[in-house]
Amino acid sequence: MINRLAIFGATGDLTARYLLPALAALQAAGHLGNQMQVMGASREDWDTERYREWIAAQLDRHGGPCPSGAKEAITASARYLRADVTDPDDVAAAIAGDGPVAVYLALPPALFPGVVTALREAGLPTGSRIVLEKPFGEDLAGAQELNRLLAGLVQEQAVFRVDHFLAMTTVQNVLGSRLANRVLQPIWNSTHIAEVEIIWDETLALEGRAGYYDRVGALKDMLQSHLLQLLCLVAMEPPITLGERDLRDRKVDVLRSVRFLTEHDVVRRTRRARYLPGRIGDRNIPAYVDEEGVNPQRRTETFAEVELELDSRRWAGTTFRLRSGKALKEDRKEVAVRLRSVPHLPFGHSGEALPNVLRFALEPEGLTLDLTGIGAHAHEFVPLTLTARTEPQGLPAYGRLLLDVLTGNPALSIRGDEAEEAWRVVEPVLSAWERDLVPLEEYPAGSQGPPPRRGYGDGRRRREDVPDDQAATPDGT
Repeated sequence: MINRLAIFGATGDLTARYLLPALAALQAAGHLGNQMQVMGASREDWDTERYREWIAAQLDRHGGPCPSGAKEAITASARYLRADVTDPDDVAAAIAGDGPVAVYLALPPALFPGVVTALREAGLPTGSRIVLEKPFGEDLAGAQELNRLLAGLVQEQAVFRVDHFLAMTTVQNVLGSRLANRVLQPIWNSTHIAEVEIIWDETLALEGRAGYYDRVGALKDMLQSHLLQLLCLVAMEPPITLGERDLRDRKVDVLRSVRFLTEHDVVRRTRRARYLPGRIGDRNIPAYVDEEGVNPQRRTETFAEVELELDSRRWAGTTFRLRSGKALKEDRKEVAVRLRSVPHLPFGHSGEALPNVLRFALEPEGLTLDLTGIGAHAHEFVPLTLTARTEPQGLPAYGRLLLDVLTGNPALSIRGDEAEEAWRVVEPVLSAWERDLVPLEEYPAGSQGPPPRRGYGDGRRRREDVPDDQAATPDGT
């Protein structure tokens, strides 16, 4: 296990809200011992004493119920170096020490190539690892170039392209539910599933992130990374094991099977929008273009939705809808698996049964199944909902990711080819949006999002349009 962690971008929001609490949780759980060393590197003109004061304040603010002893141990383990992390000399000073080091790039993705180049020139100790936050590159060409630079620095197994979504309890339960339960495994295919919605809607607006967000937008920030990862777990073929190679191979298979979106497809099957002034709860929200740090000329979207189809025997005819938006009326963060209607209802003229929907709630975590029952009158359908609680995870998502980094388990990180395939999926959308082939709509903050657009989604194939020889068999093959 590596016991040295160098955080580049050590005074940023990611470090304060996630990495420091994760380290304290690992310390409290006994995973770190007394040997852990944390080196913070950033541009602020601080010294170690000032940095430790800042860490203590952030852990008090974001560390939750973690024991004070664990917070104090992490604070005491930290040192600080004012550094330009693209300068090889500064980088060499930041990673100096005995034994391998894990270098966490808590930085804007635009800096990754320069930092990786500086690390190569500085010389990483043998056995070291590097951690990168999404998005990995800013487009397909950028991802390919970043992968080339990383290959010149360390072996692929030492590169951790992390996505904390993959460490969330309910995300893990997507795999557990579909692979470990006989009642679900046979129906996990297009014969029984009409549509899968992967949704991350937030009441949260920018909240001080304009400097980063306005250069990225909802498509790159959420769909290209987080939501495509969830798509992989929902749609992947059962892996032989959950080990590094088997799990990652099956995820790449899903991304490779995503049908290429033509310009016509992008126009019909994607939406983008940004929010206007509005009110959410007791908060008055300014228009996105009036948020501090926003350049309206960039036409950055705060809402993105894409419909995808997979060219595979299992999923021919199922629609996968990925959506994320900010400053919406309510939080909705879930994977919703909508099953097809039963072929016959022996209830006379009682109308249509309510659709069965299996919902994996991501935040807060939970699992529900919407069913149809019979009410007081024999011909009356009523909704039934089965709800299950998920056991709270011992470590926060970032704690689990950091533990994987320090112990050298890359199974939940994203492999280089997987990062590139994710960009391949969204590149046609980015290209069409940049040329304004899809209008940039608007919606009031605190609303449900942009109003329904006539004709949107007409390009999807219905189950009855799928030839029999392409439909999944009952056993999912």
